[in-house]
Amino acid sequence: MAAPHSEYRGYLRNSVDLEAAQHRFHQPAQSSESTYRPLLFGTLAVMGLLQVASSVAILLHLTGYLQEVDLSAAPHRPIEDVQTEPVLNALRDTRKSRRCKNQKESLTSAHLPIKAHQEYSKKGEPRAIIIDWDETRGHHQKMGYLKGKLLVKESGFYYVYAKTCFRYYNYGTGEASRQEDSSQAGTPPVDVSNTQLIQYVYHESIKQNSKAVVLMKTGSTMRWNNTTYNMYCAQQGRGVRLEDGDTLFVNVSNAWMLDPEGEGTYFGAIKLGN
Repeated sequence: MAAPHSEYRGYLRNSVDLEAAQHRFHQPAQSSESTYRPLLFGTLAVMGLLQVASSVAILLHLTGYLQEVDLSAAPHRPIEDVQTEPVLNALRDTRKSRRCKNQKESLTSAHLPIKAHQEYSKKGEPRAIIIDWDETRGHHQKMGYLKGKLLVKESGFYYVYAKTCFRYYNYGTGEASRQEDSSQAGTPPVDVSNTQLIQYVYHESIKQNSKAVVLMKTGSTMRWNNTTYNMYCAQQGRGVRLEDGDTLFVNVSNAWMLDPEGEGTYFGAIKLGN
């Protein structure tokens, strides 16, 4: 009977040793799993950061914030070229500014103020007459002038403008009134209560045998008072194609009312292009 008892105890001991062995076998597996998990997460985080950085670098390169520098070509560039480049740029800028200045000085244009002390009839007729302009106080470059007309010498597209101011004042019994009355002796007073003040800009085309056509027209019928100061200005401008040989001039009605000051009454043209 002793043998079976010892065998049973041996069996129990073997089972305990087996469980202990199994426990020792599983314990290193848990420790290795706990060690590999942070390493795996760290590797994934680094890869994610690298991918984000590469995406940002590509975006910056495509938008122009990063520029490729070819260092292989740098040694082949002469040092003299690098040192003289700022000087050459400065010379180019100077020449460019001089060229722009010369272009402004040689701009095809004209600006003429009214010629003062012109004698016009005071009959009050609405018939329009041509205005004479003052060359000495104005200018015209690459354009001519003759008897109130601007002469076109270069074909192209022009901006033409004109302004005329009219004024009337009854000076009463003062010195100015006596002078006016003596110069207009025997002339009945002019009725200005219903006065037409019209401005015309004419274009004579050489292609149409210098036939004059109205380029612009503006004005008003003014009801002025004989005993107070009255003033009215008409201004207009537009672009037009002009040919070499064409002429421009301005006609107004009741020219005796024109303001003789050049700041208020003037005529001109500027070439904008070909």
